[in-house]
Amino acid sequence: MTKFTKIEVSSRAKAGKGAARATRRAGHVPGVIYGAKQEPVLIALDPRIVHRELHKAGWRSRIYDISVDGGASVHALLREIQLHPVTDAPIHVDYQRLAAGHKVHVEVEIRFEGEEVAPGVKRGGVMNIVRHTVEVVVDPANIPEYFTADLSGLDFHDNVRWEDLKGTENVTPVLHGTNFVIANVAPPSVDEEATEEAATTEAEG
Repeated sequence: MTKFTKIEVSSRAKAGKGAARATRRAGHVPGVIYGAKQEPVLIALDPRIVHRELHKAGWRSRIYDISVDGGASVHALLREIQLHPVTDAPIHVDYQRLAAGHKVHVEVEIRFEGEEVAPGVKRGGVMNIVRHTVEVVVDPANIPEYFTADLSGLDFHDNVRWEDLKGTENVTPVLHGTNFVIANVAPPSVDEEATEEAATTEAEG
């Protein structure tokens, strides 16, 4: 079942830089909800909402249930956040309205499990995380919160690929044609192995 993050916003009547500056002076962040072949809706948000969502993992694939002026809600994705170049304060946000049956591109977070018990890591290898997210095409009703990668069985030169991820049902990766690598384990360098062998020999001696 799709999870929604509910937020409350207010509408604003005017577009343009002057109106946006007035919204910021009033202590709010200007934004817009667009898409689904409907007219854009100009909105203003509490900046604390934007900061809160930015600090949560997986916000690029989170579906928002947005109530404008307390009215009917809109389901949307947070597509872009513009930040002030000096203060990093949010200065504008864009939401894309969702419509059932119209597939969208989303970037989904990968969560990793079992690294600490992977045989290759226990033997001194290095876990290389190649991708922390994957961009996919999916119907709004099936947007996953995250994918899961099980690293617990990886030894030297083993890897986890796209087809090994859990939670990928009903989605199509944007990277077509290859079962691309998500993570792998590299063995220790030659110098590290030599040092380890020397230490073992000395201990035995």
